[in-house]
Amino acid sequence: MGVLRSTQSLEAEVEEMRAALLLHGAGFGARRPGGAAAKRVARADEAAGAEARTVCVTGGTSFVGFAVVDRLLRHGYNVRLALETQEDLDKLREMEMFGENGRDGVWTVMANVMDPVSLHEAFDGCVGVFHTSSLVDPGGISGYTKHMAHLEAKAAELVVEACVRTESVRRCVFTSSLLACVWRQIYARDRRFPTTIDENCWSDESLCGDNKLWFSLGKTMAEKAAWRAARGTDLKLVTICPALVTGPGFWRRNPTPSIAYLKGAHAMLAEGLLATANVERVAEAHVRVYEEMNGTAGGRYICYDHVVRRAEEFAELQRQLGLHAPAGRAPAAPDERAARFELCNRKLTALMSARRRCTYDAYFPVSYE
Repeated sequence: MGVLRSTQSLEAEVEEMRAALLLHGAGFGARRPGGAAAKRVARADEAAGAEARTVCVTGGTSFVGFAVVDRLLRHGYNVRLALETQEDLDKLREMEMFGENGRDGVWTVMANVMDPVSLHEAFDGCVGVFHTSSLVDPGGISGYTKHMAHLEAKAAELVVEACVRTESVRRCVFTSSLLACVWRQIYARDRRFPTTIDENCWSDESLCGDNKLWFSLGKTMAEKAAWRAARGTDLKLVTICPALVTGPGFWRRNPTPSIAYLKGAHAMLAEGLLATANVERVAEAHVRVYEEMNGTAGGRYICYDHVVRRAEEFAELQRQLGLHAPAGRAPAAPDERAARFELCNRKLTALMSARRRCTYDAYFPVSYE
């Protein structure tokens, strides 16, 4: 697995990651003053503390993965960056982003998500794993195929099984998608109130398959595979289900997954289910949920900060991604009075904010007239 990217896209990500590391990594390599004995004690204390805050991130040079790595560094974690290809590692070395022995709090390691042995080696010594990588195909029209959906499900199973087998790993945060929740069978339009889409909802795999929504199918199958692999074990697993991830330069740094996400977007827009999530909020959600897993955090978390309600907004998303709207008519915007579905991520908002209310109340106004 792992996001396949163009050289230009990867170089842009590397530049941004290096800038972040230079900004936040200065304190990781600092030495403490004192005598030789004091230094030995300090190094021992630091080693014990570092081990307790060492995590592994798969897909760490992807759009979401990079943001998660950056956020973990801000929170004081040591990050083991699992890279999929030698090309990724070579480019990181060329940019001289990391020195030896974990300078700046980041180590790099090669790990193939389809190889359980390499996964175990990458995870060994880490207390937590963030599985953020996803499979895309730049050669495909939508960036995703039916075959990739099955590969992603298998990779998810192998990653979680590797977490279970690795003695040091206690927690795993799995990046899924809102698409694993929203594709459900059509409900009658005469319902008085819209159906709420929350963490209890799962996309219908048959519906996704019949409509060739392979990206949605892959995310649904992968998340279910992760939960099956964790069932009955001591591993604590949570899944984050973000909407279409946006942010500065997302159309340049994350075009293929974004295009794949938008397959079927006209139907999502009409039903009020097309939403976006800023990459910084997504990254913060990953870290905050991880830190609460020793307490009350558990299960799934839907993550979004804006619901696309106007055709003009959708057209702008298409324009930024280089997609051409079908000629003849503009996409239908949702009629709020007749909407059959309503998104809610009250669960995540309650965890991240003292104001325990749905994000559509907390972040932007909605008219109920």
